[in-house]
Amino acid sequence: MERTTVMITGASSGFGAATAQLFAEKGSRLILIARRMDKLKELQKQLSADAEICLLQLDIRDRHAVEGLVDGLPEQFQEIDLLVNNAGLALGLEPAWQVSLDDWDTMVDTNIKGLLYTVRAVLPGMVSRNRGHIVNIGSTAGAWPYPGGNTYGGTKAFVEQFTRNLRADLLGTRVRATCIAPGMAETEFSQVRFKGDQEKAATVYRGVAPLTAHDVAGIIKWVAEQPPHVNINHLEVMCVQQAWAHLAVHRD
Repeated sequence: MERTTVMITGASSGFGAATAQLFAEKGSRLILIARRMDKLKELQKQLSADAEICLLQLDIRDRHAVEGLVDGLPEQFQEIDLLVNNAGLALGLEPAWQVSLDDWDTMVDTNIKGLLYTVRAVLPGMVSRNRGHIVNIGSTAGAWPYPGGNTYGGTKAFVEQFTRNLRADLLGTRVRATCIAPGMAETEFSQVRFKGDQEKAATVYRGVAPLTAHDVAGIIKWVAEQPPHVNINHLEVMCVQQAWAHLAVHRD
């Protein structure tokens, strides 16, 4: 991965920040994208002083801003070898008849439309160069439902199926596409889901050793470092203390 150019969305924290750290250590050029520039600058201070880094304050829900993303980059960053579509979120855990429609809109706009915009911005260059790799971050929620998962789970199911269809479109090229679906992982995820309620977020991980951001970042790095003829289509990962639940039965 040395001297490759890696673009990471949602790079200000969690999986994105940990992935940036690993690829900086490998000598990759980094394009780090997030809405919070202050967090990106903090992250940059933690990375290797020798790393070539381009920081971009960008909301991936802004279609027109994302459309001009690649052309607006410094020339040495424009040939993107790896796109890590990490930006995404869950909001709320209410049943579908009580949930905020604003929360649903935000999840769809970020997890689906924002991901589509970034793929569409970067993919033409990869295809024309006949090399590249898109890694989309899904979730076990895309395959395994749970109460309150409703729209979040639906958006992550989209990520999984969209990635499979990308693979079909890319047949005949050397551009790779991968969906990584983590389970329970302790990042800012639950803090965001519960809108800053630290105590409620902490209960999610009580008594469990969940995945960490660096666990998932290591998997992203491993997938990207496979030989060029190898494509990891889909990879689902959970911590040892998590597994699939039995089918729910409501008894009168």
